[in-house]
Amino acid sequence: MRSFAVSDRFVSDMKSRNLAPGYVFVGDEAFFRRKCREAILQHLVPNDVRELSLYDMDLAEMELREILDRARTPSLMAPFQVFFVRGVKNLYGRGKHDEEFAAIREYFDNPNPDAMLVFIADHISIPADVRRMDMTDKERYERIRETLGEFCRVLEFARVEEGDAVNWAVQSAGADGVKLDLDAARELVDSLGGDMMMIANELEKLVLFVGDKKRIGLGDVETLVLAAKQRSFYELTDAISSRDRARALEVLQAILSAGDGEEAAIGHLYMLSRTFKQMLVIFERNVRDSRALWQALWQGFRLPPFAAEDVIRQARRYKSRRELTSAIRRIARADLALRSYAVSKRLVLENLVLDLTAEPKLQETGWLQDELPV
Repeated sequence: MRSFAVSDRFVSDMKSRNLAPGYVFVGDEAFFRRKCREAILQHLVPNDVRELSLYDMDLAEMELREILDRARTPSLMAPFQVFFVRGVKNLYGRGKHDEEFAAIREYFDNPNPDAMLVFIADHISIPADVRRMDMTDKERYERIRETLGEFCRVLEFARVEEGDAVNWAVQSAGADGVKLDLDAARELVDSLGGDMMMIANELEKLVLFVGDKKRIGLGDVETLVLAAKQRSFYELTDAISSRDRARALEVLQAILSAGDGEEAAIGHLYMLSRTFKQMLVIFERNVRDSRALWQALWQGFRLPPFAAEDVIRQARRYKSRRELTSAIRRIARADLALRSYAVSKRLVLENLVLDLTAEPKLQETGWLQDELPV
C-alpha cells in the first residue's frame, strides 16, 4: 500500500540496521511516528538499558547545542543511543538561526556512529493528496528539506488514502485472526475521518469486543465505535451549534476523560474541523435531507449514515457562511496553539468551545475580508 511505503521501508531499515545518523519525521500523522518509534525500540534499544538509551527532548525547553553534545558523547552504559527531538519549528522561528544550523552541520560532518537523532516536525500537515497541501505547510516543508534534509533522511508522513486505510484495517484484523467485513472497514475509516491513530485504537477495541466470534460486521462498528463518536463529536457540535455552552463543556469533559484524553487533542480538533467543513458545504449547497447529502459530499468526506440528519440540522442553525468560516478559523488557531506545545491542551480546547458557543457579533455593512473565499 502506497500510503504505508515510507514507514514500512523505515521499519525494514531498522531491522537490517541500515541506519542514517539522523532522520526527520515530517507530518502530523501520529500513527506512523508511533510505528517507527516501536521499530526503533524493538531493533535498536534493548529493554534492559532503555532508560539509558532513549531520550525525548524538546527544542522549546533545551538548547540544540546541548542535545548535539549529548549525542556526540559515547555512553559507557548503552551500546546505542536514540534522541527524539521535538519542537523543530523553533529552528525556523523569528530571528537568525545560523549558529544552530552551523552546529548541526558540524555534528553531522562527524556523527557519533552509536547514536541516532530523530527530529519530529509534526507542526506540518500533509494531506493524502499532496496537491492539496496548504501553502504555508508546503513552504515549511521545503525549508526543512533544504536545511535538515541536507544531513538527515526526511520521512514524509502524509494522511492515508481512504482505500489504503480500509485495506490496512482488513489486513490488521486478519493478522489477529479476525475477519473484518469490507463494509464495516469502510464505515470505520469514514467515521473516524481517516485518522490512522484513531482507526488503529478503535480496531483494537473491536477485536476484543467480538471475541470468539472472530468476525467484525457493520453492526459491531456502529455499536462500539460510532455510538462513542456520536457522543464525542456530533453531540459536541450539536451543543456548539445550539450555543449551549454548559452542555458543550460537559461533552468536552467526557471526551477528555475517555480513551487517550488530552493526548488525542489534535485528532479531536481534526474531527471537529472536518464536521464544520461538512456543515459549510451543507449550508452553501442548501442541503435539506440525507438523499441530497450524498451528492453534496464527495467520497472520503462523507458523514456516517447515523449522523447525517443531525449534522444537516446543525448546519441549518447557522445564519451565514461567515459564522461557519469563522468557526473553522478558530479551530485552525486552536490547532496551531496545540502544535506550538501549549502548556495545557485542555485549556486550549475549553477556550475554543467558549469561543464557538459565543453569540456572533453584529458586523458592519459593506465589504469585509471574511467574505473572500476560503
